[in-house]
Amino acid sequence: MSSLYVPAPACLQKPLMVPHRHMFGPGPSNVPPRVLEAGAKPVIGHMHPEIFEIMNDIKHGIQYMFQTHNPVTLAVSGTGHAAMECAIFNAVEAGESVLTEVNGIWGERAADMAQRIGARVNTVVAPPGGFLTNAEIEQALVKHRPVVFFLAHGESSTGVLHPLAGIGQLCHKYNCLFLVDSVASVGGAPLHMDQQEIDVLYTGSQKVLNAPPGTAPISFSERACQKIFNRKTKPVSFSLDLNCLANYWGCDGKPSRVYHHTGPVTAFYSLRESLVVLTEEGLEESWERHHKVAEYFHAELENMGLKLFVKEKKARLPTVTTIVAPHGYDWKEITRYIMKTHNLEISGGLGPSVGLVLRVGLMGCNSTKAKVDMVLAALKDALKNCHENKL
Repeated sequence: MSSLYVPAPACLQKPLMVPHRHMFGPGPSNVPPRVLEAGAKPVIGHMHPEIFEIMNDIKHGIQYMFQTHNPVTLAVSGTGHAAMECAIFNAVEAGESVLTEVNGIWGERAADMAQRIGARVNTVVAPPGGFLTNAEIEQALVKHRPVVFFLAHGESSTGVLHPLAGIGQLCHKYNCLFLVDSVASVGGAPLHMDQQEIDVLYTGSQKVLNAPPGTAPISFSERACQKIFNRKTKPVSFSLDLNCLANYWGCDGKPSRVYHHTGPVTAFYSLRESLVVLTEEGLEESWERHHKVAEYFHAELENMGLKLFVKEKKARLPTVTTIVAPHGYDWKEITRYIMKTHNLEISGGLGPSVGLVLRVGLMGCNSTKAKVDMVLAALKDALKNCHENKL
């Protein structure tokens, strides 16, 4: 007679079935076969010399992608949220002042995370689909005197690409670190970490890089490291403590690496391969391709009579387009119809844009005119067959 109280689940006796879908939401995006194949290579130890060599390759690839020479550059074992927490938990101590620009959900999330560790958080809010001027940012810096200013370069919930010119210099004028979320923008829009004086920059693997979710590139400037490595208190998270992560990634100049956590070795394989793909195309070429494809998409949407949520052309994020939800339609019905009929994912709004927009992601290998035409055909079909004036 078995001593087991819980029987083996019947569902696990069935083979794993995963459908192939066209992933045109705000992420994750489709993963190319070569990146999937890289992730299927044999597992080796997370402290083996071969994995350290792969991690070094990843570090150099991130430095190229971010356009930085920062020695403390690595990939957090986790998604973009983990990188956001890594940045805030290390750069901020309880009681310190933090300023976040809110022009979508990611500024709200950054404020939430900083509040959870006891920071004094202030926000400066941009209009829906818009962004703040440098004068408005400087006014907030003068008023709140933060140690860190957070900004989402690519705000995927609203489709805004925020201008970065001059903001890093403003932050340093007021002795403040400049923290930038580039999850939805890096690789798809121009970004120069060192030249733009960004102190902490992070992204995720599942957007333009077209790798599976689960790794998050991040880099820290010398100015940021000076503050972080001279903290009065330990960071609240052991898993995200930069002192430990910098050693594990060989960023601290020490002769040996000490065990901190078991890194996701197969995810590292995939991340490395996705960085290879980016370097083969060239960073500037990738920026230009995403820009041209987005312009083509936006023009065709307007030809269909649809409106773009972000009015100012220069502020439109080339990787994630926000379309004003068509009047008279249920946006949920549109997304469901497109998924069911075309096996294609687009999504609705997120955070402050819920109910207001449809979001279409064209990132990495999905940023082509052929993929745009596929999305346009699905949208036209949905508008023809969904129930107008149902609301």
